[in-house]
Amino acid sequence: MRLLIIGTLEGQLGNAGQIAISHGADVLQADDVEKGLAVLRSGQGADLVMIDVKWDVGLLVQSLKSERINTPVVACGIGADTQAAVRAIKAGAREYIPLPPNADLIAAVLAAVSEESHPIILTDESMINLLALADKVASSDAGILVTGESGTGKELLARYLHDKSRRSGGRFIAVNCAAIPENLLESELFGHEKGAFTGAVARRIGRFEEADGGTLLLDEISEMDIRLQAKMLRVIQEREVDRVGGSKPVKVNVRIIATSNRNMEDEVAKGNFREDLFFRLNVVNLVIPPLRERPKDIEALAAHFIAKYAEANDVRALPLSPKAKQKLLNHSWPGNVRELENTLHRAVLFAGGEMIDADNIHIAGPSPFAATQGRTAPAGGVDGERGGLVGQTVFEVERGLIIDTLSYCVGNRTHAANILGISIRTLRNKLKLYNEQGFNVPAPGDAEQAAV
Repeated sequence: MRLLIIGTLEGQLGNAGQIAISHGADVLQADDVEKGLAVLRSGQGADLVMIDVKWDVGLLVQSLKSERINTPVVACGIGADTQAAVRAIKAGAREYIPLPPNADLIAAVLAAVSEESHPIILTDESMINLLALADKVASSDAGILVTGESGTGKELLARYLHDKSRRSGGRFIAVNCAAIPENLLESELFGHEKGAFTGAVARRIGRFEEADGGTLLLDEISEMDIRLQAKMLRVIQEREVDRVGGSKPVKVNVRIIATSNRNMEDEVAKGNFREDLFFRLNVVNLVIPPLRERPKDIEALAAHFIAKYAEANDVRALPLSPKAKQKLLNHSWPGNVRELENTLHRAVLFAGGEMIDADNIHIAGPSPFAATQGRTAPAGGVDGERGGLVGQTVFEVERGLIIDTLSYCVGNRTHAANILGISIRTLRNKLKLYNEQGFNVPAPGDAEQAAV
């Protein structure tokens, strides 16, 4: 991973950098916030920013947010300075690391943002066969389209392909095409020059240039606007990008992996996706089966998530009771692995005694947001329950269903849109309306928040 340190490398902050290097991190350094932002805009990139609290942490966090640079920030300072620690956290820093640095704490922070913390857990034969196919094509530069329902683990498979490829020494850059507004996605992908549009305060290297020599993941590419698809096709064909407001193209050497939770042939037939771009991306199609079709993986993943969240919450990892296990196997898992993970996270928190019982497995039920909307029951639950609908308008029922589903998906817009059977654009427009009307809309989940 890459660590950017903002501040002098003399003294204790430099010691923190040395600890990071000893744990395998590549360390970059900038003297102040502006120089740190220049590093991030330049395409060198970083997986984590560590900033001395004597600098303006709030300015850094807000600049990253406004420029959609999705890099977590941790602050460092003399351990006894509690006021500085509080200010840094309130300003948006993820963590505060007291100095002198503790080697175990530095290692823990690095591990928290490391991509290696997302292994592929599988025992089902269908997934074993899929991974064997992935191994065969990983070393090539062929375009790969990974398809499957939302929550099946498409990005994990893309990372696996990168790690197994000849480009594993390069960067893996992921762009969620569904999470970035259409008018900003072009500059996100191709970069822009200073003054190219309102808010372009400096030159920004795009994701294609950041991924040069490595892999670029275009997540949920089916949500990309048809006009931008034409520019994407040219980039793939010519291997060069035109920055927004730029005067000359820039050569790039990138392996592209795309994902979608839609039937791409149907999207092409409807005119929503260019056929020529589809053929370029779909040299090899890896289809991840939904969780309901690989029951052996349910048990293996459940054990993995129980261990993960027991450790995270400093509690004992309890085994599943036979009834709890059967309850997991009987569920259809419309949200796939992501839904299973959230369910087991809750189970770890709710469980007591010597086992996780069926009563601890809360798969579906009223949304915590239902009460804030003045309803006693969800307006059409995720599992299709009906009740409390009479007397409500269609608009009220739809609003309740959308907000409850979004809450059920822990704020994940893509996942919710998939369950609801609507496009991410339609969902965004409705949520914008609900926000304007004063309703409480669940915030984006962690992964999507990072991409916004």
